[in-house]
Amino acid sequence: MRIEEMFKTGKPVLSFEIFPPKRNRELEEIDDTLKVLCELEPDFISVTFGAGGRGISSRTVELAKKIRRDYHVEPLVHLTCLNYTKQEICEILNELEAAGLENILALRGDRNPDVEPKQDFQYASDLVKFIREYGGFHISGACYPEGHTEAKNRIQDIRNLKHKVDEGVTHLVSQLFFDNEFFYGFQEKARIAGIDVPIEAGIMPVINKAQIERMVSLCGASLPAKFQRIMSKYENRKEALFDAGMAYAVSQIVELLANDVDGIHIFTMNNPKVAKRICTEIRNLI
Repeated sequence: MRIEEMFKTGKPVLSFEIFPPKRNRELEEIDDTLKVLCELEPDFISVTFGAGGRGISSRTVELAKKIRRDYHVEPLVHLTCLNYTKQEICEILNELEAAGLENILALRGDRNPDVEPKQDFQYASDLVKFIREYGGFHISGACYPEGHTEAKNRIQDIRNLKHKVDEGVTHLVSQLFFDNEFFYGFQEKARIAGIDVPIEAGIMPVINKAQIERMVSLCGASLPAKFQRIMSKYENRKEALFDAGMAYAVSQIVELLANDVDGIHIFTMNNPKVAKRICTEIRNLI
């Protein structure tokens, strides 16, 4: 089922993100995680994609195939392009098509100072256009409530997003954020710009301070004062921080759902306890 169809039911969509293990042995052991996640009945599960190396992308495809085949949940396959040629991307699309995987999250990918990028794709919109012309896929895209770190300003960021949607994106997943006002402001600007595709809110539950600091340094999300107080008070108490982090994420989600968000996308970090805890709290809201 194409993901764009999931948003036509009138109910908010619920989805999870997982990443493929780095070792083949761990790929075989991921069933315990998938069993818990799929019992929570998400509308789809997205599978992240390594920045380079066919071995990594192959594990992404294998995990997506497993999710669909063994658990009957629709996968959304991440696909980055910065370090790939058109021929290499075409080979991956051939592989996805042969496996019956029709939903792709088209991304540029993070720049790696140690790796010289290929020149075939400069932006995610280039990949979106390439996939659209290839045909046969639903294309999702990423968006940034606080603006992309490389954009000159919010206006340029919205214009770039509009271009990406015009090239063929029919569903957006937001980067993580910890202040819902950033999401509401971004969503309003997107609608004014004519971006009318569903926008899912990406929620990153906090389970340890080092993890969240690393993520924030990569994506540029800001930390509200109340969030920082939680970090400071409970950072050395693992269980307390887990409980406080879950409560914060749930409060974000409850408010977003009350404001008729199109969907909630939970970055699970391959931790089924995170998804289960949140879904238990919001089970009557979706």
